[in-house]
Amino acid sequence: MLLTPINRNYHDFKIDRDKDLCINCKVCVRQCSYQAHYWDENRKKVMHDNSKCVGCHRCEALCPTAALNIRQNDSEFRTNALWRPVFIKNIYKQADTGGVLLTGMGSPVDIPIYYDKLLLDASQVTNPSIDPLREPMELRTFLGAKPDRLEFEKGKDGKPILKTKLTPQIQLETPLMFSAMSFGSINFNLHIAMARAATKLGICYNTGEGGLHPSLYMYGKNTIVQVASGRFGVHRDYLNAGAAIEIKIGQGAKPGIGGHLPGEKINAKVSETRMVPLGSDAISPAPHHDIYSIEDLLQLIYALKEASEYRLPVSVKIAAVHNAAAIASGVVRAGADIVVIDGMRGGTGAAPGMIRDNVGIPVELALAAVDQRLRDEGIRHRASIVAASGHRCSADVVKAIALGADAVYIATAALLAVGCTLCARCYTGKCPWGIATNDAELAKRQNPEVAEQKLINLIQAWSHEIQEMLGGMGLNSIESLRGNRDKLRAVGLSQAEMDILGVKHAGK
Repeated sequence: MLLTPINRNYHDFKIDRDKDLCINCKVCVRQCSYQAHYWDENRKKVMHDNSKCVGCHRCEALCPTAALNIRQNDSEFRTNALWRPVFIKNIYKQADTGGVLLTGMGSPVDIPIYYDKLLLDASQVTNPSIDPLREPMELRTFLGAKPDRLEFEKGKDGKPILKTKLTPQIQLETPLMFSAMSFGSINFNLHIAMARAATKLGICYNTGEGGLHPSLYMYGKNTIVQVASGRFGVHRDYLNAGAAIEIKIGQGAKPGIGGHLPGEKINAKVSETRMVPLGSDAISPAPHHDIYSIEDLLQLIYALKEASEYRLPVSVKIAAVHNAAAIASGVVRAGADIVVIDGMRGGTGAAPGMIRDNVGIPVELALAAVDQRLRDEGIRHRASIVAASGHRCSADVVKAIALGADAVYIATAALLAVGCTLCARCYTGKCPWGIATNDAELAKRQNPEVAEQKLINLIQAWSHEIQEMLGGMGLNSIESLRGNRDKLRAVGLSQAEMDILGVKHAGK
């Protein structure tokens, strides 16, 4: 029985083509991977199908005569506070398909962004500011467990020598890293760009759960290798190739569920790296099937430390949920050197829309709660904290560190730097900007050298701004800001929210 699609005319975007400017050059036809533009042989001109437009704006950006304008479809449903258009359209789609609605990128729902409700303190007369252009400003950060105390002995020249043996650390020249984006979910050109940029910047990038292609082992000193529930690409050489090992328990965009890389994204290079058959789906189960308790996690942490001969710190990534503080405490006591907290605004290559937009909590709340819990238990020094989830600018980074993070992961911001327009269709493998695709022709749209330079520029720009903000607060090192919530003031938050964040209201 043929079902007529109800939602055929209820598309999200509309293509405006200026007939006077359009020269029928077919650039838009060649550039649109969703076939929203096409050549009409009968009319001898370029036409378009609005229902296929995903709002990526590539055609608009590359049109040589500026004849195109992509805008929101102005067709409106009857106003109804309960039945907003997004719910109506979703029901139409599911009535037609009977399937789960997938989406990509971070959650667009209107949940509080606490970074926007927090303001930074500034120095004035009695605590003068510092000029980072003329005075030393330290952004270098070390991630890993710290000792309870340091012991020194006097050297032959009378200078102190450190006796305490330090655990393995990740050294970052600035408190920023490229977050986990697996090879397969994004293409090889972007992995090359991140690896090279991280190496030149003196920071790290994360492989994600897709393994590490052998040609990138040379960047191992700036690579964090991930072990997820599917264990794709995990073997001894892989574990020893990086600067740290990360166990992914949860992901902010889809807490409590696994992952799925469609078979059409598994080309020969991805197949080799992930160790899965060519063209087959790579499905990560929701749980690690050898972890059902903190004791099980402890076994895996120390198995990975043993496999890497205790040379590398081990990180554990959890999603931001209501009991994240208690979970993090158990993770640290199980031997993790780094805890990563990924909030619900974190990006994803593919997730059910209902999960992405309705499960988990904002990273700011979980971050502050975890930092305070570890301090209260006297174990904060035993692990570093990394915050992930939709950090949009250097001010977000500074606020995250003041709330308790040692460093911050960025992913969506990095993709935006190389051209992403947040069309949220990553799961289709047809990314018009050549990012979330393994199509050979589309992938060519990302030049690894150009992408590398854009990523370097972004991190350098944010680092300069972080230095300026530190100087404005009268601080000369990022270490002085970590967990220093007295440098934050809230505007428009409830007392309960301020209590969780551990901040005072502006004016106090």
